Amino acid sequence: MQKLNTTAVYILSVVGILCCCIGLGTIAAIIALIIAINQLKKYEADPSLYSNGKAMKNAKVVAIISLIISVIGLISVIAFFAQFNDTCEFIEWYIDLAEQNPDVTQEQLQPLYDWADQEGCAL
Repeated sequence: MQKLNTTAVYILSVVGILCCCIGLGTIAAIIALIIAINQLKKYEADPSLYSNGKAMKNAKVVAIISLIISVIGLISVIAFFAQFNDTCEFIEWYIDLAEQNPDVTQEQLQPLYDWADQEGCAL
């Protein structure tokens, strides 16, 4: 009996969950789901050839959960950046946030001020 490749699906699903905060996990989760669907098609064509059809069904569920979490993360990232009208508004927000942190020194803030100057922002 052959085995379906559940390992790739699980690894890509975990990568999808780990990368959900930056919005890139969606890509890994979609790939995991596509692999799981294709593997399950092979299983359903002839279940007697494969010994781990149930495991692949479970891997597909994990891939779907990973995709949902990753899409939520992607939407969150898009919503965060959509609140800023332009780069200068984002830079101002970032500098204000850094200035409120008592552990941030003026030396650490200087690259942010330089960035604002490069973008032509009036602070």
